[in-house]
Amino acid sequence: MRLVSTLLLAFLAGPLQAKNAILFLGDGMGISTITAARIYAGQLAGQPGEEHELSFDRFENLALIKTYNTDAQVPDSAGTITAILSGEKTRIGVLGVSANVAQSDCAAALENSIPTLAELAEDAGKATGIVSTARITHATPAGTYAHSPNRGWESSSSLPDEADAQGCRDIARQLVEMAHGDGLDVIFGGGRREFLPTVVADPEYPTKVGRRDDNRNLIEEWLAHSAPRQYAWNGEQFDRWLSQPKPIPAQLMALFEPSHMNFESDRAADPGTEPSLREMTELAVRQLDMAEQGYFLLVEAGRIDHAHHMSNAYRALGDTVALSEAVQWAVENVDLSDTMILVTADHSHTLTIGGYPRRGNPILGVVESEPGERMRDMFGKSFTTLSYANGPGYRKTRPDLDEVDTTAPDYQQLGMVPLQSETHAGEDVAAFATGLEAQRVRGVMEQHSLFDVLHAALFSEQED
Repeated sequence: MRLVSTLLLAFLAGPLQAKNAILFLGDGMGISTITAARIYAGQLAGQPGEEHELSFDRFENLALIKTYNTDAQVPDSAGTITAILSGEKTRIGVLGVSANVAQSDCAAALENSIPTLAELAEDAGKATGIVSTARITHATPAGTYAHSPNRGWESSSSLPDEADAQGCRDIARQLVEMAHGDGLDVIFGGGRREFLPTVVADPEYPTKVGRRDDNRNLIEEWLAHSAPRQYAWNGEQFDRWLSQPKPIPAQLMALFEPSHMNFESDRAADPGTEPSLREMTELAVRQLDMAEQGYFLLVEAGRIDHAHHMSNAYRALGDTVALSEAVQWAVENVDLSDTMILVTADHSHTLTIGGYPRRGNPILGVVESEPGERMRDMFGKSFTTLSYANGPGYRKTRPDLDEVDTTAPDYQQLGMVPLQSETHAGEDVAAFATGLEAQRVRGVMEQHSLFDVLHAALFSEQED
């Protein structure tokens, strides 16, 4: 009787409200990165910087997120995105499979895949999309659709023959052959080479070719689907989509680079031109908002991580500010009564903010305790506010920075331990939430519990 009454009330109330969730993920955006980017953005605006706010600083719900993998104290992006989008912590280096799967174990992966939030959304009739400044087959965006025991199996040329024989598929192929709903509705990012055969030249760089050794052109295969679909590879084509007054009645794929897209500070010099993360977010939301059942969208600022690996704070902070701008657009243009916006990171980096710089000291500069008075180490040398615990910025003999422009785009902050690539860090990251079901983000949380938060926003049974 209670069930009948509930159904009757639901009928009288009208159709269920569409539920949406947008996950903004700053890859490698630890708390020190957020702090430094906040100051950086403020200083770009002519402020001292410390009092500035990034768009998501103003969100009313905040939590600390524990990022470890089941077999790693300091995680990687594959294991962390699996936790976020599939609700289970897993091993380092694997995508969309449980912790029962060791890296590169194809047979185990085929038996232990776990559904992703995007797959569940597609099965429920919702629209789905991914936006990334990295390759669309890279770990974080691949976490929406791929199940692989090795995040590096991005194309057929990287898939071992044994794994191929056992029935494992490369990550690009899994995107094109996604069997849930009608597949992803919006796909914006880099990574053309993973979809093109080795005999096909890249449209932007004629000397470069694809990486597929199976002679399959997956872009053409994706376009051949029964659903209406459109493809772009440069900014001019994308701008034509963006300038349309109404959403385009088609699924959209845009792959702007053979590998990763350019850093925000380098985009203007790209010969093929590229849209910003904000522009890609805008078009993605406009397209997905057509869906009557709601949508799920992942937006990744993927190159924050890459800049940190290079010990290059300039580009890491610039891409963090670009993420903030994309979030701001979403806050201003979606209905937060039916949409959750969640901003988080998959892991941190070893970036530190230290010394005793005066208020308003350039965040990329050397430490000054007073204007014109540089702090000096025990040997009389100046040093920067930002540094890394390890990475390519290591110097056997630490240089005197009095004649060095530490604010230059290519400057590498000093690192303590010499490594070719700076590493991830293992401390908690932050999660910021606003809108539908945002109150669920609070306290100290396990990373895989963010899946439950997003799932509640997408599939809650609240009525209009």
